[in-house]
Amino acid sequence: MAAHYDVAILPARPRRPRDKAKVEQAVLIVERWLLGRLRRRLFYSLAEVNAAIAELMTHLNEERPIRRLGVTRRQLLEEIDRPALKPLPLEPYEFCEWRIGRVGIDYHVEIGAHYYSVPHRFARAQIEARLTVRTVEIFLRGERIATHLRASGNHKHTTVPEHMPSSHRRYAGWTIERIRADAGLIGPATAALCDRILEERPNPEQGFRACLGIIRLAGPHGAQRLEAVAERAIEIGARTYGSVKSILDNNLDRRPARERPTDAPPILHHNIRGPRYYN
Repeated sequence: MAAHYDVAILPARPRRPRDKAKVEQAVLIVERWLLGRLRRRLFYSLAEVNAAIAELMTHLNEERPIRRLGVTRRQLLEEIDRPALKPLPLEPYEFCEWRIGRVGIDYHVEIGAHYYSVPHRFARAQIEARLTVRTVEIFLRGERIATHLRASGNHKHTTVPEHMPSSHRRYAGWTIERIRADAGLIGPATAALCDRILEERPNPEQGFRACLGIIRLAGPHGAQRLEAVAERAIEIGARTYGSVKSILDNNLDRRPARERPTDAPPILHHNIRGPRYYN
């Protein structure tokens, strides 16, 4: 910021309270001077208070001379300070911060609890991100490879279509709502299976191909058969198109499911991992 405005910053020295004594004392004197003159007045809005303070400050700076110097503060400003002032830069200073991250296999990088895309060829690369109030710029070895408008930390994804590989871009016309609607036309089990596939992927686009493949299985095998396969896939934790196709090819949906050792309903709680966690 100092370089942008071409100024020098001279901070007070640590453990030297007298360095700030004159500034702090001046603030105290002005504060008491204002409060002494306003203490008996009634104000009904903040605007009234500010107007009264501005009027008194004008009197203090332009009409009340400094005893030791015999001139007003306005005169000192015009004679000493203003000739030394320089014009402001054309662009205001914009605060930014830098972070180091690594691009995931889904060609997105997490910055501030949000996921931003980069060209897919940079997957797994280590990058540097420049964050401002409005933008996020991503650099690789000093070269900017992506720019995004900054989003809130909602753990969602911002994806540029040009960053997607051709296999993902092919399904860019599809949306989560469209996939869920088509799966719901087949049956509730198929819809539930597609929901789980989309929810468990780090990036929803990674689940589009699996969901579309499963939905298209209803053509050659029928909706009723696919519903049975989806129920079996949910039961065994299958979440890929290959697993669902394997259930169909091996007719596992037509075999009776293994009986549970007890008829008691399972306990569902986020602190209980369940047996599948260890498999």
